[in-house]
Amino acid sequence: MPIPLPGPLDRFLQRRAVARWRRAVKDVPKMDLTALARENEAAKTLHRHAGAFRHAADSRLALPRIGSTTFPQPPGTDWAWRPQLWRAAVTPHGIAPALSKMEMTSELVIFHDCKRAEVSLRQTRNARATDLAPFGVTLQAFHFEGSYLSLVVEIPQASCEGLRKRHLIRLAGVIERERPTQIYARLNVKNGPNTEQILLTLPDDKPETMVEFDLAYSGLNEKRAERMWVDLMIEKPAMNQITIRHLTLCRYPRADI
Repeated sequence: MPIPLPGPLDRFLQRRAVARWRRAVKDVPKMDLTALARENEAAKTLHRHAGAFRHAADSRLALPRIGSTTFPQPPGTDWAWRPQLWRAAVTPHGIAPALSKMEMTSELVIFHDCKRAEVSLRQTRNARATDLAPFGVTLQAFHFEGSYLSLVVEIPQASCEGLRKRHLIRLAGVIERERPTQIYARLNVKNGPNTEQILLTLPDDKPETMVEFDLAYSGLNEKRAERMWVDLMIEKPAMNQITIRHLTLCRYPRADI
């Protein structure tokens, strides 16, 4: 239940309390010791609770804002998107074991071919000042003997509206690996009976990652683009934990040369 904002009476009482302590400071030299000790204990109690409030408030205010859809975008961006899992709390917030074709949301599905996989997926709250998204997604794998594991990010149909071969699709994120492992990103664009695919390797030398899919090198039929999704394919996931702190996609036209 939301806590109501302070009303006029609350603000009046708060001003009275502040004025009382201002007077008390001036009265310290002439207070008898019993009264001074009593007021000192009251001040310590107030300071303790006020300090706890400030600590909790500062921690919360430092977190990325839940529901935030803002993130850095290149000039000329005409479509941009942050998936729900990275911007708002979802229920359930995790799946374990994460079997193949299970959904975290309609926007994120896990695929793999290990029948006895010990794999889990969960949403985590980002809590660092440097985090760009309110939430992250953590994949944890223990026993895994399959030949592939991928997270499929279903992209809104709006990304296909007005899609042209002159467009670049940028995928940006922050991916933390407990152990070094290669991750590939494959953009898929369904256009009529065909699906164009562009495969890129995500940088693994630092958590911050960014790749650009250039549609000029695809056989895209601009008039028939109808669906887009990205496969994040993780190599050798066993005994590893991968946290995707931030994930966004945006579309913008290639600069004219």
